[in-house]
Amino acid sequence: MADLAHRRVVTGIGEDGKSCVIIDGPIERAEIASSNVWQSAIPADNSGTEDAAVPFTMDMVHFDGSNFMLIEFPPGMEPFMHATDTLDYFVMLKGSVKFATETGEVTLSPGDFVVNRGTQHAWRNDGEEVAVLAAMTVPSAPLGEGRTI
Repeated sequence: MADLAHRRVVTGIGEDGKSCVIIDGPIERAEIASSNVWQSAIPADNSGTEDAAVPFTMDMVHFDGSNFMLIEFPPGMEPFMHATDTLDYFVMLKGSVKFATETGEVTLSPGDFVVNRGTQHAWRNDGEEVAVLAAMTVPSAPLGEGRTI
C-alpha cells in the first residue's frame, strides 16, 4: 500500500441543526488494493451520522448505489481485463498507470480524469512506485455483454 496518509472529512448536521464535520480522520486502509471512502444509496439519504465506509469487497461494484473509493496499484501489478455494470469516474492522484481497453491503452498521470462507461478495461503499473487514484462508481445499464466480474 502507498505511504500516503489520505484524510477523509465528512459533513453532516449537528445536534444544534447546523452543518458540521462529523468525521475527520484517515481513510481506513484495506489489505487489498481498494479502500472504501463512502457508500450511498441513490438517491442518497444525508441524514444521520453513521459512517458509511464499509470494508471494500469486489461485490461492492454491484451495489445498487454509489461507491467512493481509494485504489492503489502496486508496481508490477498484472493487468486484469474486466467490465462492470457501472459508470466509473477516476482521478489519478499519484504515480502512473496504463489504462487499457480492448483496442489500446493510455498512460495516466496525476491530475488525469477518466470516465469509464462500463467498457472492458484493465490497469497496469509499470512504474517503481505505488500508483493511487480516487474512484466513484454508480450503477448503469449493461453495455455490450455486460459485467464480467
